[in-house]
Amino acid sequence: MEITVTGTNVITYPHMHIWDWRIAAYLFLGGLTAGALVMSAVANLRKSKNEPRDRACCIKVPLISPFILSVGMIFIFFDLERKLNSFWFYLSFQPLSPMSWGAWGVGLIIPVSFLYGLSTVPDELRDMLRLGFLKRLSAALYPHMRRLAALNFILGIFLGIYTGVLLSAFVARPLWNSAILPILFLNSALSTGAALVIIMARRNEVKLFFTKVDIWLIFAEITVLALFFYGHYTSSEVHREAIMPFFTFSHEFFPYWMSIFTLSIIFPLALVLKFLETKTEVSGSLTGAEKFRMNLSALLVLVGGLIIRLAVVYAGQLSGFSELVSHLK
Repeated sequence: MEITVTGTNVITYPHMHIWDWRIAAYLFLGGLTAGALVMSAVANLRKSKNEPRDRACCIKVPLISPFILSVGMIFIFFDLERKLNSFWFYLSFQPLSPMSWGAWGVGLIIPVSFLYGLSTVPDELRDMLRLGFLKRLSAALYPHMRRLAALNFILGIFLGIYTGVLLSAFVARPLWNSAILPILFLNSALSTGAALVIIMARRNEVKLFFTKVDIWLIFAEITVLALFFYGHYTSSEVHREAIMPFFTFSHEFFPYWMSIFTLSIIFPLALVLKFLETKTEVSGSLTGAEKFRMNLSALLVLVGGLIIRLAVVYAGQLSGFSELVSHLK
């Protein structure tokens, strides 16, 4: 007996809805880690004339980055049906498998980013490390901070792209199957990473610099989103149908598109666009209200980054190549 199952939503076939919010959370936290590593590396490699060359100006973000990624790994571990079999990923390496690249890449990024975080801790703050061997390791790594920052910049780019490649490799899901998706996720990762630095930065010049960076990243995100939807619209019928839930007023996914458009683009830009003309030299005169607007804009970017992952993960599972999809609508 041959049984063919076709369905387009979780209500009709609940068991077909394989990935849920845990995968979206993993992709968001992985992207946030990627952006945090890249932006903290930029901060620590970009020195002002008044700072020693080897002294880090961004400490907290590198320190928490490996823990953010570890939390993301916990989410994906909980999503596994057979959790004890996860170790099989590390018994071989499949060059053509995105998941194999991801498993080994994340396994490398967590310890390397942890070493990078330790290397940013200056002498006067090293006592906050409770364990003696961490203090000694931090002191030994401190002279190599710039090299570790450059290495983590590269690893952050890899991680940001990988979160999109993981989905785009699924040919059977037309919404995911796009070469633009990894670029969209990388752009969103960099934007959320800059937002995290803005929120955690104490120095006005750092907060202002990354606010400007985030403004340009938001403009880039507008372009990438337009290319993503345009690519689907001008492609095959199934690709065109895959994006329709975002633009159909009566569909449950229309609020996702509106949330992405408002929370990731319109509101953050409206709050901080004027700072694009502010000179770094006058950053010391920033008022409390201006810094609040920067932080609020960054918070909206973080929320928008999460919504993008939720929208893509859930909407992607509604799309398929089955010829019967049109008859089920």
